Amino acid sequence: MRGRVAVVTGAGRGIGRAIAVRMACEGADVVVNYSGSEAAALETVKMCEEKGAKAIAVKADVSKTDECLALIDTAVNEFGKVDILVNNAGITKDKLMMAMKDEDFDSVINVNLKGTFNCMKFASKIMMKQRYGRIVNLSSVSGVRGNAGQANYSASKAGVIGLTKAAAKELASRNITVNAVAPGMIDTEMTAVLPDKVKAAMIESIPVKAAGKPEDIANAVSFFASEKASYVTGQIICVDGGMAV
Repeated sequence: MRGRVAVVTGAGRGIGRAIAVRMACEGADVVVNYSGSEAAALETVKMCEEKGAKAIAVKADVSKTDECLALIDTAVNEFGKVDILVNNAGITKDKLMMAMKDEDFDSVINVNLKGTFNCMKFASKIMMKQRYGRIVNLSSVSGVRGNAGQANYSASKAGVIGLTKAAAKELASRNITVNAVAPGMIDTEMTAVLPDKVKAAMIESIPVKAAGKPEDIANAVSFFASEKASYVTGQIICVDGGMAV
């Protein structure tokens, strides 16, 4: 990926950070998007720079159309192009459907699904002019098989799968591939707060009997973003230890 420019949303920590660092390891310059902690995003920038890449941190709430446009514009102004877009930013607001508030449903859909659409919309315009692009979206095993207490999250991540397939058909003629990675249970700050009993039950349901690491997701994203996957588009790969089987 040497000479490429990658935009990674939600890259301040966890899976997003692992992806950004992997892009840097592969030779790409990286735009580290964040919406919360600037300090965490700058730490990711530092980690990318240590791998020899140029990197910048850009604050943007992907659920807001104008901020997504500003994110892509900043990437182009700084690096001249956008070759790779990784839509990783996401949130959860878990609750049983009967107790779920409208704002809990709407906010998860707006960040996870509309945010992915927003970034794809603006990045794809740049990629179409370049006649080159690699878009990788983060779905979830919850979007593949559903999950109790996650009606909003499951719906948003299932939507990402449909969006990925539609965009793959729209953009293929311009040498732009669109694929998705669906993580299972991954050791991150998000899963660290779960009660031990809940984590143990989840691990027991995984055929390999272990949680994955952020680097496992970064490996799959790296494949889709590379020339090795130039003839692969519209595909979803579950990186979940067999959870969705």
